[in-house]
Amino acid sequence: MSLELSAKAKMVKPSSTLAITAKAKELKAKGMDVVGFGAGEPDFNTPSNINKVAIDAINDGFTKYTPASGTIELKEAVSKKFKEFNGLDYNTDQIVISNGGKHSLTNIFSVLINPGDEVIIPAPYWLSYPEIVKLAGGVPVYVKCGKEQNYKVSAAQIEEAITDKTKAVILNTPSNPTGMVYSEDELKAIADVVVRNDIYAVADEMYESLIYSDKKHVSIASLGKDIYDRTITCSGMSKSYSMTGWRIGYTGSSVEIAKLMGSVQSHQTSNPNSIAQKAATEGLLGSQEEPELMKQEFAKRRKYMYDRICKMSYISCIEPQGAFYMFIDCSALQGKKYKGAKITDAASLATILLEEYFVAVVPCADFGFDDHIRLSYAISTEEIEKGLNRIEEFLNAI
Repeated sequence: MSLELSAKAKMVKPSSTLAITAKAKELKAKGMDVVGFGAGEPDFNTPSNINKVAIDAINDGFTKYTPASGTIELKEAVSKKFKEFNGLDYNTDQIVISNGGKHSLTNIFSVLINPGDEVIIPAPYWLSYPEIVKLAGGVPVYVKCGKEQNYKVSAAQIEEAITDKTKAVILNTPSNPTGMVYSEDELKAIADVVVRNDIYAVADEMYESLIYSDKKHVSIASLGKDIYDRTITCSGMSKSYSMTGWRIGYTGSSVEIAKLMGSVQSHQTSNPNSIAQKAATEGLLGSQEEPELMKQEFAKRRKYMYDRICKMSYISCIEPQGAFYMFIDCSALQGKKYKGAKITDAASLATILLEEYFVAVVPCADFGFDDHIRLSYAISTEEIEKGLNRIEEFLNAI
């Protein structure tokens, strides 16, 4: 008798970055000085005021179940943040607190998708979007957004991709992996398409507080009642507050959608971590001094890294406006040889950089662009300088 395992689970593609990550760890374990540009989390400690509240919560015995969709205290803090930062009115019954941004997105697509429903995913995209959609029974529809359009999807491209099976479009601003930020005018045009075609917008705004220079964050749901009614806004504590391990994400949506997400979550996880919810409440309502200092440091690193990359041969990038990544075009290296080995794509380039120069970068085939790599500047300036020196040395040897 042969017991067949889940076809849905088998459809999920393992990340191509895992091999690079495993190799980097192996080299480090052997004592090699590996510079890792793969960081998807801030290299700063969680702010001290947040940590203190969490410790107090433990000592006070706040260690039991909470309501499945989150404490009223945290929902009120999220509601206040949505109002003041995003210009959005979400009442507490429209908010669901989850175990991180991935869990929020999993909840969203669990309640939106019926088998065969299509979700438009602009590429480059965060590599988990397609897998979360597929696990929910949906079909990812990719729309490629090239360098000439700053890696941002246009309203016309979304319109062209819509079919009678389209249920939603994902919008990520600021973007992982590109750091690009959608302007208000761009979002207005997209909102018009979403409303006219009566689909949903899933707005992933996890990096919303990490925007630099004169750019500002705009939530698409803030652009009128019609788009507000069709948008699920998703954010969390991981990036802006250096709380990746605490696992707190949250959404704002219609009451109907929020109720369904809360019901699904109640059976999947019971509730988000009680202590982390206390900590997140302090993060949103307490001192913003440490998060602001972190943002200022990211801004300095961004400028240094961008200036260095602009002077290098064969590679290029558009200056990121937010998040903490550089999305680097390596297409000019394709077909070049290094020590007799041909560079065919970003994965082969990443292998050479790691094995020959002890620099770990993220090849972006799983982000929809197999001729790009992603470098994170969520590592120290000293490590950034050392790693870029090694990359430059490699490029000069081509």
